[in-house]
Amino acid sequence: MTHTGEKLLKYSECDGFLIKEAHLQLHKLSYIGHKPFKCSECDKCFYQKGDLQRHKMIHTGDKPFKCSECGKCFRRNDNLQVHKMTHTGNKAFKCSECGKYFCEKSQMQRHKMIHTGCKPFKCSECDKCFSRKAYLQLHAMMHMGYKPFKCSECDKCFYQKGDLQRHE
Repeated sequence: MTHTGEKLLKYSECDGFLIKEAHLQLHKLSYIGHKPFKCSECDKCFYQKGDLQRHKMIHTGDKPFKCSECGKCFRRNDNLQVHKMTHTGNKAFKCSECGKYFCEKSQMQRHKMIHTGCKPFKCSECDKCFSRKAYLQLHAMMHMGYKPFKCSECDKCFYQKGDLQRHE
């Protein structure tokens, strides 16, 4: 039971509880992998029509939510709201190890990996480990020989923009 008096629904396959029957049905779909909404641009599939519509903004470049302070635009309103905290200085999440504050709980949790040394993303080629999936993906580009950043002076290529900038 929630504070509002709504009954929580339990799914037998996991420890999760959901408030609405529709949410329970979507949660069940995630277990069977049924994603009925497919993007016509890249064939990526989604559980919900709204998720597909948000995804399509990647292809169109549409970013309808604009920050009134700096003009930066976002695809999602919740991302704009988090961004606005950078202007107000409102950082509600504090690292218990070093006292640093963060706007988002996820930012603080990612930061805590520095203190724990946790690196859950492992390269299948060389067994090097990373704290973030994005770092692993960047590293994998090196194994594939993909170097998209080219020097305009000498045609030398780099797999990270920062490496090119240091070179120039």
